[in-house]
Amino acid sequence: MLACKRLRTQFITFTPLLFVSTTIYDIAERADVSTATVSRVFNDESGVSEDTRQHVLDAAAALNYRPHASAQNLARQHTNQIAVVAPVVANYFYMHVMRGIQHALADRDMDLMVHAPANPQDRIHEQPGPESLNTYMARALQPGRNDGILLLSMPLTDEWADRLAETSRAVVLVDGEHPRFESFAVDSREGGYKATQHLIDRGYERIGHITVEYDPPAAGARGEGYGQAFGDDNGAVRDNRIAASDERPFAFSEKGGYRAMKTLLEREPRPDAVFAASDMQAMGAMQAAHENDLRVPEDLAIVGFDDLELSRCAGLTTLRQPARTMGARATRTLLRRIEAAGAPPVSSTVFSPELVVRRTCGERPESEAASPGFVLRDQ
Repeated sequence: MLACKRLRTQFITFTPLLFVSTTIYDIAERADVSTATVSRVFNDESGVSEDTRQHVLDAAAALNYRPHASAQNLARQHTNQIAVVAPVVANYFYMHVMRGIQHALADRDMDLMVHAPANPQDRIHEQPGPESLNTYMARALQPGRNDGILLLSMPLTDEWADRLAETSRAVVLVDGEHPRFESFAVDSREGGYKATQHLIDRGYERIGHITVEYDPPAAGARGEGYGQAFGDDNGAVRDNRIAASDERPFAFSEKGGYRAMKTLLEREPRPDAVFAASDMQAMGAMQAAHENDLRVPEDLAIVGFDDLELSRCAGLTTLRQPARTMGARATRTLLRRIEAAGAPPVSSTVFSPELVVRRTCGERPESEAASPGFVLRDQ
């Protein structure tokens, strides 16, 4: 007789868990208010008493309600994005400004969108009019793209100023000025004056200037300061010579400075000192001097403008501009304008550049002072 063993089978029943999303209708019902009141509370709008506001928040907490961030931003027409429009980002100065911008955004829930030429040959600065600004400015001004715009070294026409002013977005300028917008910039004219006066005070007489052909505002102001220093000097007539680089948009680069310095050295008599509108141009000038067997500063003194880390290693005398500070302060100002109700007053912050003396500009012995030269402008 076979023994049969009964097998006991257990059936396990799974009860599905239903996750129900709480809506503002649920909150309105629990708080016994209208959905419009709930919406005003979540959007932090006026017209709701403090007791009602707290009652709605308590109901939301009891229902474990979490408002959707994207939906809130859409309702408030906020994107949590800041746009930066720049002529080029492959530039040491702009890199330092961008570091300041990123530092100011480090503890904020904001994204950064950069509008700049992808192709380094784009000449956005060549014509400071709508043709050169259209592509990048138009992208930044597209609806729903950002809450505010930082403009880096961007010359504004009246047309673009009007279009920016008509938008509801905050606008702040960095390394530029306009009476209708908040701005942060260095006094480039003062910097050009300080650099040239420093060379004059040390006895140099044939002082050249390396600038850029397309004359952006900062470079033009530095050139004005250069010329002012000669006008204010009551001593001997000095040889005022200018070489402009045409390596756009990298005229502020080492290559641009190298080519401009080569042009200056082809003239007779050659300069005994040079003020370059940027540190990278000054680096190129140093390379050209080396190739022509000229010692710096014994045969040729050089002064730059920026005070980059590379300049400190090279011992370059230069004008220091606080690029990171400008980027950070401009960003914090933009955030305040985004969050402010109404339109805060417009102000302009101008930093005074600091002369930093290093080995590329030494004392000129009086016995080596050259005779007065002639005035030559090549622009």
